[in-house]
Amino acid sequence: MASIGHIVARTPSGEVLSRAQQRAMLVPDCLVEARRIANTVITGWHGRRKRGIGENFWQFRPYSDGESLSRIDWRRSAKDDHTYVRDREWEAAHTIWLWADLSPSMMYKSTLGAVSKESRALVLMLALAEILARSGERIGCPGVMEPVSARNAAERLATAIIHSPLSEGLPDTGMIRGASDLVLIGDFLDPADRVMERLGPLARRGLRGHVVEIADPAEEVFPYAGRTEFTEPETGEKLTAGRAEILREDYQRAYRARRDSLGTSLRHLGWTFIPHRTDRAASEALVAVHMHLSGMPGRAAHGGLS
Repeated sequence: MASIGHIVARTPSGEVLSRAQQRAMLVPDCLVEARRIANTVITGWHGRRKRGIGENFWQFRPYSDGESLSRIDWRRSAKDDHTYVRDREWEAAHTIWLWADLSPSMMYKSTLGAVSKESRALVLMLALAEILARSGERIGCPGVMEPVSARNAAERLATAIIHSPLSEGLPDTGMIRGASDLVLIGDFLDPADRVMERLGPLARRGLRGHVVEIADPAEEVFPYAGRTEFTEPETGEKLTAGRAEILREDYQRAYRARRDSLGTSLRHLGWTFIPHRTDRAASEALVAVHMHLSGMPGRAAHGGLS
């Protein structure tokens, strides 16, 4: 008779508990920062709102010949010599899945970075949830939270992360159905072809993807010199360089090649690719992602708010 299950080795509970507690302490602070950034970005900005079928008032606009007289707002029109139509807000809620990689490599922070990659990823994810929820979108997180349409979606997502930690590595997306947007935030330091092996099938399923690559400045510029010991965060393997500076040029070339290859492959899928450094304002990446979600990629390059 085939085995239905088997006993697995116990995960060291002390390490798991410690990391869970650290994550739980980090999330509330990230939520506060996310709301501050979201308020900065959303001030004077209507986000994804548009005219259409709905119940909520959106704007008054001048009446055009041929429109139904029933749409005229006579009270507003009586205030001056023009005839105005009352527009309502488009209310076809869209589902957007948000995910942040919290694997060990995301814990890195150099003296050149403002925050750790993990902290920046969480802030961006929660700030996106805050802005999108205000626009009436449905927000979900693969394996952590089913899509919800609620003003407090960011707070609910933060609570869900504390109780159901995000998976390390790319998420299981089997629960995602239909044409949705998927925002993936991480460092994506694996070889580009390995990353694309996971993302390619998602694009063929009809998912619209937006990849935000979080990088610490030191990972780009390689500021090390002299005898330096490097530790691989995922495996713990160590490499000691007698004169680290002689590796700089080759390292930078390989780093740029990996990023260029990943970006090109994603664009061929019709996905967007947004590199972001932790010494830059989080709102820059937030604006860029939101512009792509809003179908305004041409404006994404001009989203540098602080």
